[in-house]
Amino acid sequence: MIIQPELSSLNDPRIIIRKRLRTLEIMDGDQMIKSYPMVLGFSPIGYKEFEGDGKTPEGEFYVFTRNSESKFHLSLGISYPSLLDAERGLNVGVITADEFEDIKRAKDIDAKPPQKTRLGGEIYIHGGGIGNDWTDGCVALANKDIEEIFGVIPVGTKVSILP
Repeated sequence: MIIQPELSSLNDPRIIIRKRLRTLEIMDGDQMIKSYPMVLGFSPIGYKEFEGDGKTPEGEFYVFTRNSESKFHLSLGISYPSLLDAERGLNVGVITADEFEDIKRAKDIDAKPPQKTRLGGEIYIHGGGIGNDWTDGCVALANKDIEEIFGVIPVGTKVSILP
């Protein structure tokens, strides 16, 4: 895995995903270091509402895991559902109060939130290609691009997913 020089010395890494533009930006603090083309879920417009809707979530998340054995080359797990997603889900009856509390506890310690609720889960930034929007809600990159990113993004990195 070759790490590009501009990525090798990130002090304050962040990821910004711009759904409308189909770009994933690697930031160091407020400075954009590099931008990559990417694709989304098969029904990308709007907020993710429930498992299987094909939407890529929007909001503020963090990387909770790095998976070097992903079926999509390499992957970074995104902390969906967020606390805001859980509040919405609880208010409309999509998740239970116990599931809400489990999500809240995970967020409090930046851990892996429950991945098998009716809100959905298992949202990753991964490889696999960028032809068309094809994922179930994940962010897909070219394999060479996820290799670069995977080499420099630690667990805990903040991820903003914008419309």
